[in-house]
Amino acid sequence: MSAPRSMPWPLVALFTAGYLASYLLPTTVGRLDSALPLSATQAGAIGSALLLSSASAGFTLAARVDRFGARALARLGIVLAVLGYGSAALTGSVPAVVLGAVVGGFGSGTMTAVAASGIAAGRDPHRATTSGLLVVSALAGALYLTIPRLGPGHGLPLGAVALTALAVWPFTGRLPARTAPAAGPDAVRRPLPHRRAGLLLAATMPCWSLAQNALWGVSGRIGLGQAHLTEITVGAVFAIALGAGLLGVVGAGALGPRLGRALPIGLGTALIAGCIALSASSTDLPSFALGEIAWNLCYPVVLSYVISLAAALDARGRWAVLVGSAASLGTAAGPLTGSLLSARAGFPAMGEVLAAVLLLAAVPMTAVALRTAPRRLRVVEIPLAAAPRTEVVPVGAVPPAAFQDLPVMEISLRETPVPDPAGKDVRAGEILVGGATVRDLSAKGIPVVQIPFTDTSGATVPA
Repeated sequence: MSAPRSMPWPLVALFTAGYLASYLLPTTVGRLDSALPLSATQAGAIGSALLLSSASAGFTLAARVDRFGARALARLGIVLAVLGYGSAALTGSVPAVVLGAVVGGFGSGTMTAVAASGIAAGRDPHRATTSGLLVVSALAGALYLTIPRLGPGHGLPLGAVALTALAVWPFTGRLPARTAPAAGPDAVRRPLPHRRAGLLLAATMPCWSLAQNALWGVSGRIGLGQAHLTEITVGAVFAIALGAGLLGVVGAGALGPRLGRALPIGLGTALIAGCIALSASSTDLPSFALGEIAWNLCYPVVLSYVISLAAALDARGRWAVLVGSAASLGTAAGPLTGSLLSARAGFPAMGEVLAAVLLLAAVPMTAVALRTAPRRLRVVEIPLAAAPRTEVVPVGAVPPAAFQDLPVMEISLRETPVPDPAGKDVRAGEILVGGATVRDLSAKGIPVVQIPFTDTSGATVPA
């Protein structure tokens, strides 16, 4: 049996610290509105500025993590997050709060970029992603239960994000100074693989995340104003909803790639659309709780498969960072969009619009998942007597009847990144046969035929 794969906990910790600000967005925006001389729209605009700064960090650093080194960038992100969120939490000046939110947002985006690059280059991106979502959901749920009991003021959620970033600092010592050889421009300028699929996914993600976070940014106001709940009750609903998200993440991690990515992304997004419409139209505790809990159950599951899909498009994690940053653009516009739509059309109409946007976004996302789904190889064992001479025969030229009585075995290819002195993006593959690898079979004395294959980047490597 092969040894279990170790979890990249430093990357999971960075993932948690980078995503926490967006998870706490409803309480952050609500407290900015109540504690500072700001309108609901202005408070939403500050939340949007924070997330927009986070997205800009991702776009800036998508192809530069290798150049600067994961450790240095992670520590830079932590410093910016602590200084930005910490200063915003300690002041009552609106301009200083805005500046701190923008600086802290850039720090969050920097940490997320480092985490996404490292996770995408790992051996099991989906498992690492689900672990990160599990930790950040648990932490956010605990904070939603704790913050309302610590008193009023806008500084508590911002201070919590700053302290979380500071707590991640010890993990950065285990990050590499460089994640790839300093090959200079060649490694950075190398064209992105799967360009069409990556661009389509990156273009769709802003709409997907905007619809989610437009509701998330005003969920607190829906619970307080439309459903007539107290802040403690709303916080409890959010905590339970994030707990349901934990169950969803655990389920996604256990399920893994068994259902592929297209079904969880397509069907999950459609379910989220229904949950958003229900939550936005809720007028009492049962409907509000059902919509929020069901939504938070589905959202991290779909998000984990989307991140895994982006990671599969490029071994160096560039598409993962770019797609994540594109999602942050939609996340950034979410609070302001939700505030404007709800102010002009009301919460129920806002929910219907957002649900329609999600259903439209599900179509291209599912198409990308189907297009990039891993293909299975079918191996046919042919006795020597049936092949007296060696020749290459096109598959279509062999009559199907010739194979009816021959054993057939399903196998798949597993790709892993390997170091290359030239800095090129080369992936080596192992053929998995019933859970065993070529190396395992060879060690047992079983004859193995090694077949070269060509990856999408054009580099031919032995399997």
